[in-house]
Amino acid sequence: MARVIDVIEAPNQGPNDMVVRVPEVGSGDFRLGSQVIVRESQTAVFYRDGKSLDVFGPGRHTITTANLPIISSMMNFFTGGNNIFTAEVYFVNMREFTDLKWGTPQPISLRDSELGFARVRGFGQYTIQIAEPKRFVDQIVGAQGLYRTGQIEDYLRNTIVSSLTDVLGENMKSIFDLPALTDELSAAIRAKAAPAFEAMGIKLKQLMVVSLTPTEETAKAIDERAAMGAIGNMDAYLKFKAARAMGDAAASPAGGGASEGVGLGAGLGLGAGMAGMIMQSMQTPSQPAAAPAPSSSAATPSVMTLEEAAAYLKVSVADVEAAINAGELKARKIGNQYRISKEAIDAFLAG
Repeated sequence: MARVIDVIEAPNQGPNDMVVRVPEVGSGDFRLGSQVIVRESQTAVFYRDGKSLDVFGPGRHTITTANLPIISSMMNFFTGGNNIFTAEVYFVNMREFTDLKWGTPQPISLRDSELGFARVRGFGQYTIQIAEPKRFVDQIVGAQGLYRTGQIEDYLRNTIVSSLTDVLGENMKSIFDLPALTDELSAAIRAKAAPAFEAMGIKLKQLMVVSLTPTEETAKAIDERAAMGAIGNMDAYLKFKAARAMGDAAASPAGGGASEGVGLGAGLGLGAGMAGMIMQSMQTPSQPAAAPAPSSSAATPSVMTLEEAAAYLKVSVADVEAAINAGELKARKIGNQYRISKEAIDAFLAG
C-alpha cells in the first residue's frame, strides 16, 4: 500500500539549495487534511504531470478543498473519488543567492582588428533571486527537468556565457581594448541576460566580469605583436625571424643518414634564399666593385700545346706553326705534337 505523507516540509533546506523536492524520487501520496509547513524564505509549489498546481507561502497550512481548489477539483479524475492524491512538492528557496560563479568552458573565438583572430576565456560572479516560484518550477523543473542546485547553476551559467558571446561579437574590435571596458561589458552582459532570467522566474540582480584572458595561442600572438612594435619595422622583423629559423634548421640534426642530409639541405636552401633577401633589404645602395684583373700566371700553363699557345698569343694555330717552322719560335716536336714553353713564347714576343 502506498505511504501517505501527512506532514509536508523541507526543514533541512540549506542556504545554497535552490530547490528541495518532496519526496526525493517519484510522486508523493498526500491526503486532504495533511499539514504543509513552509518556513521563512520558502515557497512550496505542488506539481503534477508537468503542471504547477498550487502555491503555499510561509506558515502552516492544512490541505483542504478550500485552500487547494485546483487539486480538489482534480481529485475525482486522479483518484476515483478518494481523498488521496499524488503529486510532488518543490520547496523553492527565496533567499538571495550571492557569489555565484560563471565561466567559459571553451574559449570564445572572435575577430580582432589587430591580430586578425583571437580566442578568449572569461569568468566572473553574479547574484540572483527567485522572483516567481511558480514560473521558476515550470521553466526549470518542468521544461528542463532540473531541480538539483548544481544542474540549475550549470544551466544559468550557459545562459550568461551565451550573452557574453553575443556582446563580445557585436562590440569587440580588439582584445587590447578589453581591460578598459570591464565595467561596460558587465553592464551589457547583464542587460542581455536579464530577459532570459526573467522568463525563468529569476531576477538577475548583479553580474560582474572578473577577467577576460587570451588563450595560450593568442597570448603568443600578442607577444609577437609586441615584439614587432618594439622593433618598429615589421618587414625587417619577419626577415630576422626567417634568418633565425634558417640557422636553427641548419644547426640542429634532423636525424641520421639521408634524413640528416635532407634537413641540412633544407636549412641551407632556406638560408641561401633568405640571406639574399636580408642583404638586399639591409645594405645601402653602392657602386658595384670593379672585377679583379685575371691572373695570367694562374690561367697560363708553363708548357702549352699549339692551341694553348695560339690562345695565349691571340693568333691562329697556323700562325704559331708557321713561326715554329721559320725558326722564330722555339718548340719541341714529340711525335706528331708540338710542345712550347711559356718562356720561349715570352722570348719570341720580346723579339
